[in-house]
Amino acid sequence: MYLAMKTLHIVSSTILFGTGIGTAFFMWMANRSGNRSAITVVTGHVMRADLYFTTPAVVVQPLSGFSLMLMAGYPLDFTSPNWLGVSVLLYCVAGACWLPVLWLQWKMHRMAVSSPPESPLPARYWRYEKLWVLLGIPAFFSLVVVFWLMTAKPF
Repeated sequence: MYLAMKTLHIVSSTILFGTGIGTAFFMWMANRSGNRSAITVVTGHVMRADLYFTTPAVVVQPLSGFSLMLMAGYPLDFTSPNWLGVSVLLYCVAGACWLPVLWLQWKMHRMAVSSPPESPLPARYWRYEKLWVLLGIPAFFSLVVVFWLMTAKPF
């Protein structure tokens, strides 16, 4: 059972990270292109990828992670710093960044769909895009450190 749960945890973390970096890349590139059709299509696909892939992985990660902790005999006590506690903290940081990103993506997609195709996107779209990038940076690096902590188990 432990090996099956560990496999589920690794696969879901890979889906979470891979979908996140992949969709971020394509949305960022679509925005850089300035192509309204591409922006409209890509923002819609990014929202669907978050719904179909990222959200289930976000749910599976803590469930499988805490199950692994219990099966391995790790205490659920995070009062002293250890790699598990820091991993949970950084996962929460990434989640705290991701939740507003979902809202921003939805709003950006709605603006791309609803504004006239021949006109430029509203200035608010680009303000949201800057915030979207700023929130993505700590989320990305938090998950990179979580991957390292999970493999290195340094303390």
